[in-house]
Amino acid sequence: MNNKYYPNLASPITINGVTFKNRIFGAPMSNPELDPDCHMRKEDMAFHENRARGGLASVAIGLGIVDAVGRTHTKEVTLYDVMSLPSLKEMAKAMHRHNCNAVMELAHGGKYANARSHDGSAGQSAIGPNDEINPDGLTVRSMTEEDIYRVADCFASAAKLVKEAGFDMVLIHGGHGWLLGQFMSPSMNKRTDRWGGSLENRMRFPLLVIEKIREAVGCRFPIEYRMSGAEFTPGGYTIEEGVEMAKVLDGKVDIIHVSAGVHEDPEVFVITHPSMFIEHGCNVFLAAEVKKHVKTPVATLGGLNDPDMMEEIIASGKADIIEIARQSICDPYFPEKAFSGKKDDITRCCRCFTCFYNYLTNRTYSCAFNPVVGNELENKFGFPATSPKKVVVVGGGPGGMEAAITAANRGHAVTLYEKNSRLGGQLLSEEHIPFKADMFRFVKVLEKRLEKAGVTVKLNTELTAEQAAELGADVIMTAVGAKPIVPPIPGIDNHKVVTLEALHQTPPAIGQKVVILGGGLVGSECAIYLDGLGKEVTIVEMKDDWAADSYFMHKNAMKVYMKDSTIKIQVNTTAKAVTEEGLLCTAPEGEILFEADTILLAAGMKADRETAESFYNAAPRVFEIGDCIRAGRVADAVSNGYYRAIDI
Repeated sequence: MNNKYYPNLASPITINGVTFKNRIFGAPMSNPELDPDCHMRKEDMAFHENRARGGLASVAIGLGIVDAVGRTHTKEVTLYDVMSLPSLKEMAKAMHRHNCNAVMELAHGGKYANARSHDGSAGQSAIGPNDEINPDGLTVRSMTEEDIYRVADCFASAAKLVKEAGFDMVLIHGGHGWLLGQFMSPSMNKRTDRWGGSLENRMRFPLLVIEKIREAVGCRFPIEYRMSGAEFTPGGYTIEEGVEMAKVLDGKVDIIHVSAGVHEDPEVFVITHPSMFIEHGCNVFLAAEVKKHVKTPVATLGGLNDPDMMEEIIASGKADIIEIARQSICDPYFPEKAFSGKKDDITRCCRCFTCFYNYLTNRTYSCAFNPVVGNELENKFGFPATSPKKVVVVGGGPGGMEAAITAANRGHAVTLYEKNSRLGGQLLSEEHIPFKADMFRFVKVLEKRLEKAGVTVKLNTELTAEQAAELGADVIMTAVGAKPIVPPIPGIDNHKVVTLEALHQTPPAIGQKVVILGGGLVGSECAIYLDGLGKEVTIVEMKDDWAADSYFMHKNAMKVYMKDSTIKIQVNTTAKAVTEEGLLCTAPEGEILFEADTILLAAGMKADRETAESFYNAAPRVFEIGDCIRAGRVADAVSNGYYRAIDI
């Protein structure tokens, strides 16, 4: 029987004898961190299992490294070590508990595999005829024929180990500029022997790897092959050659997984991992073109987070399988909600790179919208029951909303008070910004969850501490937020000066010539939005860099956008006064006037400590949430609201 909401997306597909319960696969994601021997910990298993619980047909563990020479960092499972087997077996069992197929990605970093100085030397690659120096200044050795056959055997041994562990499929990483992709790429493979030059020669090593793996796992075990449909780099191959490569793979693997780009190229990183400045489904056209020319099932991906779009992709024949990564972190129950007719309750990934940034810098994952991420193991077992209490939440931003929902779901009687006419707090500024649509959509999702949880919401009600005390609540949760920083300069009260509230309407209450006072993350994103509306935008920032508070991947995405924009950025510049002509500043070159019709104040936010502290002792327990503690990110507010509510 077909699912009545998404008949194509929910339909099962059988791949070489293995049935996948629907068409939404979990794309490869690396582990938060491994133990000192690079084996999976309980925390790693809980992270991947959390993705499996909500209805994905499969979950792929990323970057299982097949060879010690191929390691690029410390979060890669060492598939060349047989002692990885116990944890892999446990991982496979965890997936199967949720009727989810377990998949392992087999990878080798090639020239990027210096294992972050594991032995002080770089990896090996196609290259040829000479060695090269990688970006870390280390020598990358061109692989000999002996190396090629040895590494192919490593792939085979790793696949055999994965199958023994109980996994249901292996995924060969042949894209994103990793080792096999380096052989496939005309820009990276400069060999003059039978492993380089023509397309036939460049595909010889990937085919050898596939052949060796097939011998190791047998004919009745699915093999998925991830490739870049196009590299989008100078000298790299285009979709036309990508199609020819797929034709070579056709019939030799069981799924052709079409991704895009070269991972280590900053310009292309935001295509491989689409940023919020790129349309959803940006890489689907590559898979659609490949599918026209092959019989093997084709998988696609590219910042997908909308089940309607996914359904159309499958129904129209652009691809046979949808693969999602960040969306499965943001809302692991995405498939279950879609197939149950609850798509309005789906938290859609806004592609803010919070997860990626924390993975690279804090050695674990995090999510702006999902407070469970990074703490899956403790959340897996739930929290102790509590006796029902009367809870008052003051403030209807994302932190206050999450706190109210969590408290109500734990059995408490919750009333939320918001002084404005709408819920959402600072996220209301995102409503009309196209690339922030998923962030504003999060507000609407939280509103529905408040209603479902039975939270009483009182809008247009500015609750004072004295009034709150009279309510007789057991717990008061203050989520009163932060206030804009207003520079104490002459003319700051001029009619030309507006706050972010000017963006709460469409078109925004902004003139044609705009000076943004403050070049942090918020100011920079505002500049991109206004540039898209055709405004003349100048960013004025007193520090020596713009968007210094942004995640570096997100800043890279902004750089890629700004490269083709008319946005002007003035750093090391301090505002001196607002005049009728514009913003008078002191810059390294002296005093300078930036003419403006509108000066948008984006100098930052400061915690509203005065209001927050006024609520002290207004109830037996008073918790503070989010920006009233310190101005921060949505991720901090949501996580803080969730865990404070758990404490009740």
